[in-house]
Amino acid sequence: MPIVPVDEGNRADACRLLARAFRDDPVVRWTLGPNPKRDDAMFRFVGEFHRAPGSSALYLDDDGHQLGAAIWDPPGYRPGADNWRSGLRALATFGTRIRRGVTIDALFTKLRPKEPHWYLSTIGAIHQGRGIGSALLEHRLGQISGPAYLESSNRANLPLYERYGFEVVDEITLPMDGPPVWPMYRQG
Repeated sequence: MPIVPVDEGNRADACRLLARAFRDDPVVRWTLGPNPKRDDAMFRFVGEFHRAPGSSALYLDDDGHQLGAAIWDPPGYRPGADNWRSGLRALATFGTRIRRGVTIDALFTKLRPKEPHWYLSTIGAIHQGRGIGSALLEHRLGQISGPAYLESSNRANLPLYERYGFEVVDEITLPMDGPPVWPMYRQG
């Protein structure tokens, strides 16, 4: 089954897929609240700023249906979320929960390693246990050299990442009665 780059032609599809995949994610629910009506907007917001050409991938079945997506940032890439329009988009996306979105952005930025690394911002599949996440991880990890980093928002996913050489480096509990997050690092 093909894995294709995320580009301007399929970015919106990849973000919709991720919103479906993360519908029950503890960090997404803490950030946006119990109603998933803002999930699509949040993943469009994330997808807009994590857009290094050729670094993200969309997993398709043989009929072209989207099954999973992974958003990666290459070493040295920093999302362009520093202009006034991004602030307005963030406010529209997060609404009254903007403080939680800002908190996560600041915390995750602080947790990232200082040395150059690949950053797995988001990976998700609409069907669990079918090897979609593994295929997406193998795809990118087979193409890169150097370290990689991610934050897992779900304890159940830790064994998957560990199979690909990621190690838990900490357990962080988000403020405001938030859930735990596990930063994970993979040596290059």
